[in-house]
Amino acid sequence: MTTNDRKFNMTRRTVLKAGTALTASAFGGLATQGVWAAGSDKPEKEEVKVGFIPLTDCASVVMASVMGFDKKYGIKIIPTKESSWAGVRDKLVNGELDAAHVLYGLVYGVHEGIGGAKKDMAVLMNLNNNGQAITLSKKLADAGAVNGTGLAKLMQMEKREYTFAQTFPTGTHAMWLYYWLATYGINPMKDAKVITVPPPQMVANMRVGNMDGFCVGEPWNHRAIVDGIGITAATTQDIWKDHPEKVLGTTSDWVAKNPNTARALTAAVLEAGRWIDASLSNKNKMAETIAAKSYVNTSVDVINQRILGRYQDGMGKTWDDPNYMKFYNEGSTNFPYLSDGMWFMTQHKRWGLAKGEPDYLGTAKSVNRIDLYKEAATMANVPIPKNVMRSSKLIDGVVWDGKNPKAYAESFKIKA
Repeated sequence: MTTNDRKFNMTRRTVLKAGTALTASAFGGLATQGVWAAGSDKPEKEEVKVGFIPLTDCASVVMASVMGFDKKYGIKIIPTKESSWAGVRDKLVNGELDAAHVLYGLVYGVHEGIGGAKKDMAVLMNLNNNGQAITLSKKLADAGAVNGTGLAKLMQMEKREYTFAQTFPTGTHAMWLYYWLATYGINPMKDAKVITVPPPQMVANMRVGNMDGFCVGEPWNHRAIVDGIGITAATTQDIWKDHPEKVLGTTSDWVAKNPNTARALTAAVLEAGRWIDASLSNKNKMAETIAAKSYVNTSVDVINQRILGRYQDGMGKTWDDPNYMKFYNEGSTNFPYLSDGMWFMTQHKRWGLAKGEPDYLGTAKSVNRIDLYKEAATMANVPIPKNVMRSSKLIDGVVWDGKNPKAYAESFKIKA
């Protein structure tokens, strides 16, 4: 038996303990189907049903399956197209889905028992940063509301009920929308009507006049511009550069029963994210793949412009945005920072969704499976950040670093 053979037949604990000493090629060998079958790390499930919503940021889940990154780790990902985030939530909770491309804030909401039955949840990894936007109707834009300042001025001048849509009450888009409106002095709980609309239905609803604006992921903001019914008032990277967005989420029970499968799934999706971000041609191939009817169901040109950072606002302005949607970014995109999860809890508290005083750090440590992520990242030879917290300055100039979440949640002048 060669040295490499002996390495590949070590138990998981021994491999992980020796992880820093093993070469990247050794880890590549570890994650082959033959080794899984022979060792203690064999995935408990070979087929893994992973739900997704038709959005550009489902790409790393889809490409992990299409490109065969999953096979390297002894599993087969079955991407399952879902129609709404509520549907994703229900199927995760009842076990119809093993895992999902899902809103970060949705996972925390379910874990906190907000907006549905409480269920212990798990975040395996972050899928992407950036790449969402706030769209205002062409009618509002024609009246001068082309940004937050213009919207606030119009709402003061023309008093009526203004309706804005987000995709799930505790989700990312709701939090970006609320934060953005509040930055310009608009209280989303008092000054506007907020409704929930599934992402693929946003454009159709705006077309018939059901809302004045919405926050959603791509490609639906760009679709509104192409269709001539909306303009981009802000990108979410304007609100928070490199913000957390979708995660690979599941239940705590599922991870407990299938730890090897969870690790393999995470490693496969990590590789897919790295592949997407590696080149222009890979991004274009991804756009061509996910544009298909079985995935996002739109034209390739609606997807590929913004994933390359080529933006237009629908009013003649174009720009190259360096903070476009990222799926890997040398691994920093994917690490499940505790402070990211805690931020959503502060906003749930701010807007009256969370009752009582949340256990911010304790909950984040429970939900974000950092140890499992580190194991998967080591297998996939992905760099691991040194700190479990990160610091960011948001659009209003306020810094979030996770150090005092209670004070942060209470510090906002505009809240529920």
